[in-house]
Amino acid sequence: MDGTLIDSEPGIVGGIVHTFDRLGQMLPSMDQLRGWIGPPLRDSFHERFSGDEAMVEQALALYRERYDRVGWTEHSVFPGIAEVIPALQAAGHRMAVVTSKNERFARRIVEHLPFGGCFEEVVGASDDGARRFKPDLVAEALRRTHLAPADCIMIGDRRMDIEGARAHGLRSIGVLWGFGDEAELTRAGADILAKDPADLPKLV
Repeated sequence: MDGTLIDSEPGIVGGIVHTFDRLGQMLPSMDQLRGWIGPPLRDSFHERFSGDEAMVEQALALYRERYDRVGWTEHSVFPGIAEVIPALQAAGHRMAVVTSKNERFARRIVEHLPFGGCFEEVVGASDDGARRFKPDLVAEALRRTHLAPADCIMIGDRRMDIEGARAHGLRSIGVLWGFGDEAELTRAGADILAKDPADLPKLV
């Protein structure tokens, strides 16, 4: 979702800024904050607060309160995606969203996207964080869709997407319009890279 379908930086970064402000903590640099987009937020807070679980839970609560109120609306669809997703569906491809974002928020966002109906499933992180890493999320998507890994392709912008695919033997396409870059995706083992959303139909 983030970095592949939508540019969600305003909502995510806005929520993190709000959280640090409410906690009276020094804010990470903007470059550091962009690196928080993709990995599970729980783990980023855990690292930042040196494993202080009470602080992590407080930070998550503050973040989710703002995200629930306004943050989930603060995004834009990447140019070309609104045309490509329906084209992939029309070509007979089944599609699902697999994201480290909380599943409740992910479903809400997908429901409001003009092409959201193209996705038959939305798999996101559980409220308690037990399911939040990409290998677990991909496994859940395979379970819900009853698809074999050999029949699937993971499309994503960060190394976690590629690593989640490789954990289950899925092929992968790394996209270069999101929050990762060519070096990160290549190191992670992406099978092929897409420079523009319009590349996806032929690559798939």
